[in-house]
Amino acid sequence: MSKPLFRLLTELSSRKWVSQLTGAFAKSRASRALIPRFAKTYGIRIEEAEKHIGDYASLNDFFTRRLKPGLRPILSEPNAVLSPVDALITGMGTIQQGMLLGVKGQDYTIDDLLNRSPRTINYKNGFYFVLYLSPTDYHRIHAPITGEILEKEHVPGKVYPVNDFGLRFMTRVLSRNERLITFIQHEAAEVAVVKVGALNVSSIQYVEPLPHHLEKGQELAYFEFGSTVVLLLEENTFNPRTDLSVGSKVRVGEELGVFIH
Repeated sequence: MSKPLFRLLTELSSRKWVSQLTGAFAKSRASRALIPRFAKTYGIRIEEAEKHIGDYASLNDFFTRRLKPGLRPILSEPNAVLSPVDALITGMGTIQQGMLLGVKGQDYTIDDLLNRSPRTINYKNGFYFVLYLSPTDYHRIHAPITGEILEKEHVPGKVYPVNDFGLRFMTRVLSRNERLITFIQHEAAEVAVVKVGALNVSSIQYVEPLPHHLEKGQELAYFEFGSTVVLLLEENTFNPRTDLSVGSKVRVGEELGVFIH
C-alpha cells in the first residue's frame, strides 16, 4: 500500500466516532471471545495478569488489566524520576527553545503539545521522553514522582496512530491527537505527564478517585488500547540516565534519571 493511500485511509479512520464504535465493541461481552487470539497475536504475557484470562469481562477489561502485585518494583530513591509506563523510547533529549526536535523526523513545539498552557515556559529548555506503548504492553500509567497534582487538562483531538508510521508520515500527531495533561509538583521540580490518544483508542481515563497527592508508582490513569506518554521535565532540574537512548525499552518504576539538587 502506498504511503499517500495509507495516509488517506488513516485520515478517514481517525474520526472520533470510529474509535467510539471500536471502543463500544471492545467493552461488550461479545468481545471476550477475542481475548485469547488477541493475547497470542501480540505475545502478551498472560501469566503476568492480575486475573486468569477467562475472568476478564471484555477485551477492554483485559487490555486495561492490572498486573500481579510486585511485578513492577518501584525504585525508592526520592530524587529519581521513574518511567510511568512499560514502553519503547521513541524520542528523548533536551528541549531547545520550546522545540522537541527530530522525533521520528518531525519537530514539535511545547506550546502545541501543552495546548498553550501558561506552564509552557517552565519547559522551554527542559528535557523530554516520548514513550510508546504497543498493544503488547501493560497499559496503566503510574506517577513518575511523588508530588501534588497542580493542574490537569483534557484536550480533544484526532486519534491518528502513534506507531512508527504515524509518527513519521502523519503531521505532528503528538500535538494533534486527543491528550490528557497532568502537571505534578515534586519538592524539587514540576513534571508534565502528557497522555496521547491513538487510532482505535476510545478514551484515556484517570483512575477513580484521582487523589490530589500522588506517591511515586501510584496509578494515575490508563489507556483503552495502545498509545504514547510524553514526559516533560523543567529546565535545569534533571539529569537523564546515560545508558538510555531512542530504542531503549523501559518498565514502570524503572529510573529514567534524577532531579538535580
